[in-house]
Amino acid sequence: MSPLISVQDLSVSFRMGKTETVRAVNRVSFDVPANSTVALVGESGSGKSVSAMSIVRLLPDNAMVDASSKVLYNGLDLLGISIEDMRRLRGKDISVVFQEPMSSLNPVFTVGEQIAEVLRIHLKLGSRAALDRALELMAEVGIPNARERLKSYPHELSGGQQQRVMIAMAIACEPKLLIADEPTTALDVTVQRQIMDLLAGLQQRQKMSMLFISHDLGLVGEISDQVVVMRSGEVREAGDVAHIFSAPRDAYTQALLACRPRLDSRPRRLPVIDDIVNKRPLGSEQRVCAPITGAALIEAKDLGKDYLLKSGLFKRSVFSAVKNASFSLYKGRTLGVVGESGSGKTTIGMLLTRLTDATSGSIMFEGIDLARLGAAAMRAYRSRIQIIFQNPYASLNPRFTVGQILIEPMRIHQIGSSDDERARLALALLDKVGLTREDFGKYPHEFSGGQRQRIAIARCLTMKPEIIVCDESVSALDVSVQATVLNLLLDLQEEFGLTYVFISHDLAVVKYMADEIVVMSEGEIVERGSSEEIYARPKHPYTQQLLGAIPRGLSVTA
Repeated sequence: MSPLISVQDLSVSFRMGKTETVRAVNRVSFDVPANSTVALVGESGSGKSVSAMSIVRLLPDNAMVDASSKVLYNGLDLLGISIEDMRRLRGKDISVVFQEPMSSLNPVFTVGEQIAEVLRIHLKLGSRAALDRALELMAEVGIPNARERLKSYPHELSGGQQQRVMIAMAIACEPKLLIADEPTTALDVTVQRQIMDLLAGLQQRQKMSMLFISHDLGLVGEISDQVVVMRSGEVREAGDVAHIFSAPRDAYTQALLACRPRLDSRPRRLPVIDDIVNKRPLGSEQRVCAPITGAALIEAKDLGKDYLLKSGLFKRSVFSAVKNASFSLYKGRTLGVVGESGSGKTTIGMLLTRLTDATSGSIMFEGIDLARLGAAAMRAYRSRIQIIFQNPYASLNPRFTVGQILIEPMRIHQIGSSDDERARLALALLDKVGLTREDFGKYPHEFSGGQRQRIAIARCLTMKPEIIVCDESVSALDVSVQATVLNLLLDLQEEFGLTYVFISHDLAVVKYMADEIVVMSEGEIVERGSSEEIYARPKHPYTQQLLGAIPRGLSVTA
């Protein structure tokens, strides 16, 4: 039986200037059988998204596809048909769900209009019939109050609801192939579980094939029938998912599986790609929780944060983002904060760093209530409590070199007697986080995501902080880069006695990093305990729900 899609010797290069070209995909071949799911896995830059977008011909203008490349759909070479014919297939026979729905949805049209547009173009439905079918599709993908949401704009929906709208648009014409490009990367574990269950159910009902692109091997193990492992634009290994995950032949595949934090062990250091590829011996020593020594550095008691919302022309309502939250931070230990979006976990980090002010409660630090300090008095404490944000590219000034990014906070807080001394400190910090002297004069856009996060960590260290809030600081990174950054954070904690507040929706990573965990739901702390206790014996139903939603694809995180 012939496959639905057959990618044969696909090679794609990109023009980077008048003469320079970069080969992104080199002679890649794989098949997508009918009624099955094939996963493309690999790190950023491996070529998996370029390979998938070649199928639907959504590559940028500077892309060049080799003449020998073929993408056969039921025997028809998609690379050789006209743009008009491709447009008729795209969205109807082959659809795409992208990673970031807010970048894909039109902000000035309601979601109902956007779904209906697909139906009008490809199925030639009238306006009324298209809206009626859009309503049915929104209900099918599990959007609550679908009739009311039909008239909502994208910004009025949550991230999970936006992704469901994208899925509704993608399945509107009952496509033969659905390409899902990192569709759950930025979603909470429970929303991620809902989206994956939704895709699996739709696939079964509509008998469609799916090409699933991801770097989350736990998800891949759950949803896929076959796996194609890519690195540096080439296929390193391909085959049945059970075989690939249980007995990977390629060292790179073995490395990807080993880098992911597991739920059944806590090695002192996470293995990284080079460890496995170069066959370095891995230590068997396990991480143990840091002991509590001395008094608490921070005592937060009954913290609350309310926001005043407009609900009409003259009406006001109050939204409580955090309610009566109490916790302690101890030197050299890590407090993990977990929960879904809207649970209040990021607000906790913002309150600790005084990037937002508490409505009620206290934050005691050396006998001083930080929550009550004025801006001038708080400045003396800002260097001691720093934050690493989720997106380093958004938090680093694109017009500053790395050297300027590191020197500026030292100059503001009068660290170092001169800029020469500050430059020497900055160079030492670059070495500490695994960057080089040559990086001192470069700009943020010249670095990968993992390298930018290292720069953000180095910037925090310029202040010689005692407490660092890590707000989803590794959630957008590949598993291999994530392992490298987590190892770096642990090394720095050990060397400088740092205290971390580790905020994340990735529960496997939190279990690996944290000594103590607090679970937040709707602004309240509903459970707390050691990382081992929380995962082994969760008491609150919400905690049980979170843990039950963790992807446990085959042996990856089991």
